[in-house]
Amino acid sequence: MCLAVPGRIISISNDDDPLLRMGRVDFGGVIRAVSLAYVPEAEIDDYAIVHVGFALSIVDPDAAEQTLRDIHQIHHPPQSPSESGPHYIQP
Repeated sequence: MCLAVPGRIISISNDDDPLLRMGRVDFGGVIRAVSLAYVPEAEIDDYAIVHVGFALSIVDPDAAEQTLRDIHQIHHPPQSPSESGPHYIQP
């Protein structure tokens, strides 16, 4: 299964050649170098969907931030029923 994750573009380099254009992208605190060759319209502070080091498309900031919160929730589940609200299922 493949997974593409949203991240916020925090810097852009190699603006002269669109095929070599790179960005530093923040994935909720994890920063990676990403190719921006497929998204020539990308600007700093845009959110992009990234797969295997390539930004594939620019996405809505609200949807991207919600997805990052959801991913964080998956990796850091609530520790008690009171932390999660009514949908908590106790193992």
